[in-house]
Amino acid sequence: MRTLVCFILLLTIATPAAAEQWIVRADMWGVSAYYTLNVERTDNNWVGDLDGGEIRGTADEDRITFSVRSGHDSGAVFTGRIVEDRMSGFATFPDRNGGEGATTRHEFSAWRVPERAPGGVQTHRYDPSDFSHTWNPDREPVLVIWPGDTVITETIDSGGIDSNGNTQSLFGNPQTGPFFIAGAEPGDTLAIRIISLTPNRDYADSLDHIVQRVRGPQLTSDSEQIGRFVRWNIDREAGVARPANVSDALAELEVPLRPMLGGLGVAPSFGWPAISTGDTGHFGGNMDFSEVVAGNTVYLQVQRPGALLYLGDAHAAQGDGETTQFALETSMDVVFSVSLIKQSATPMPRVESPDAIMVLGQAGTMEDALQIATGGMVSWLRTDYGLTLSDSAQLMGAAIEYRIANLAGRNIGIAAIIDKSLLPESQNTLTLAPEDSRED
Repeated sequence: MRTLVCFILLLTIATPAAAEQWIVRADMWGVSAYYTLNVERTDNNWVGDLDGGEIRGTADEDRITFSVRSGHDSGAVFTGRIVEDRMSGFATFPDRNGGEGATTRHEFSAWRVPERAPGGVQTHRYDPSDFSHTWNPDREPVLVIWPGDTVITETIDSGGIDSNGNTQSLFGNPQTGPFFIAGAEPGDTLAIRIISLTPNRDYADSLDHIVQRVRGPQLTSDSEQIGRFVRWNIDREAGVARPANVSDALAELEVPLRPMLGGLGVAPSFGWPAISTGDTGHFGGNMDFSEVVAGNTVYLQVQRPGALLYLGDAHAAQGDGETTQFALETSMDVVFSVSLIKQSATPMPRVESPDAIMVLGQAGTMEDALQIATGGMVSWLRTDYGLTLSDSAQLMGAAIEYRIANLAGRNIGIAAIIDKSLLPESQNTLTLAPEDSRED
């Protein structure tokens, strides 16, 4: 009988539909450690889990004490005070370097994730009022959303200028966000489906510049002649952009609009500081990949509870590599939705279009970026499409394409691309596909 009772209790503790969910931040000698706390209250008792480790506790009015009984932080004890949807206090952790019985004491704080509104998937409107210059795990979320939800928002341009031509932020790729995705946990993959990208003003700014990385000796001597700002007029009705002041040779130039997001990233993993919005990595970032467009889905590895999604640095159009340092920088209306692939981590950014799968390799050298992109494509083919290493090698040898995604940042970006018509059906599924779950 006791075994049966314990089994039922464990099922209760492990349930994903916890009555309450909290995001806990512990200050570990100046480094933020984040946890997901799921709890159910029975009278004054708390049961649940902290990042999967069983917890038990008691609550007395606004005071709470709970201990971690299993998992990575087994033996930790949290004691604090609850005020509405906030919690704060101190936590003691076993000090495995200090001998038997040694502990360390750290401040912690927590906020309660609001319950999902009734009615299933939702559409949210978020009008940003301030912006981030880092991919930052410590920035307060601007909005809590759930898998399947849609967000309507906007970005300012890389110089900090909004749709009305007013400066709202310092230059340097300011980002809108972060958006907290309920249920997203480290080890998951976040799928961001870009529904629409629409320039919301009639001009963009760029440069007549060629980045240092691609200048050969024949260009170096002439480089002092370029580097000036160039204004482009955006004709939204015609769907083209034209340089505002051009030579006779470019008098008839019209570039088709292909709006894209240069910046799309999540908060980096534990131990990483906030990272400049000019940088890229396994978290995404300032990828400047011209396939981050409406109709495509971007996959990023979740590294912090809630993922903390940022977006910005919109371009009305961009050639591969962003060789001018600036593309056609403008502000943008953005509509996107999110889904999750649970317990399946994407090791580096992926992009999927209706016709192709793409893996981004981002590194300090072109060779390293190429190796990362190629390895990432092999991993995707093997895990999601059931191909062996031999199968993958044969397919890539016959059909892989490589594109230069980014030459303007500190890292080089290389995209490996495979046509989906050559692939079997994917074996991976989203937890909630937005296009199938939205209410009419």
